[in-house]
This record gives sequence, C-alpha cells and structure tokens, in this order.
Amino acid sequence: MAYVLRFVQRFRAADEAAFMALEAKFAALERRKGWPRGRRSRPLAGRDPVHTLVWEAELETLAAVNDTLATLAADPDHARLLKRQTPFFLEAWTEILERLELPAPPRRRTARRGAA
Repeated sequence: MAYVLRFVQRFRAADEAAFMALEAKFAALERRKGWPRGRRSRPLAGRDPVHTLVWEAELETLAAVNDTLATLAADPDHARLLKRQTPFFLEAWTEILERLELPAPPRRRTARRGAA
C-alpha cells in the first residue's frame, strides 16, 4: 500500500515571487540531501486559491512517511529555509493520504458476430 505525503501552503499573493524563490531552494535541498522529491503544483481552478502551493510525494509505507517527516523536522537547513518562508503563509497544513488500489470491474462478455 502506498501513501501520499502532502504539504499545502496558502501564501500572500503579493509575496509570490519571494515565496517561490524560497520554494526553489527547498527543491534544491531535496536533490542535494537525497530526500523524496516532491511534485509541486498549484490550483488553477477549484476550492483553493491560485496562491496555494501543494507539495506531494508518494511513499511506499507509513513508516517511510513518518521517517520523512522526522527527517525534515530535524534538519537545520530545512528549518532555516522554513523560518524564512513561514512569514508568507496565510495558512498551511499537512495531509497523509492512503493510495487506493481498487479492483478493476469485471469485463462484459460480448456476443461474437456471426456466432449461432
């Protein structure tokens, strides 16, 4: 079973350039430290405003999710960047989602043409 670790951060629209510049530093930190590489996206249409950043990574186990959270919480480089980014937050939250693997529906049998 896989899990999705998601960070949602709504930021002040007027600070978008500064916020995204710091986010680029977070992406570089992920690569440099070998952490799970998150996908970053933002809403185009929907409930959340466009000045919302969504970071998410799929991890194989719940233990891996917890290990990732612990690693981020303990890392001084991550803490320094986060301290610079949080003044731009209007709100932020963390979600852990369980990836569902639903069975495929049964295939319908169709009559063959020309069969008697």
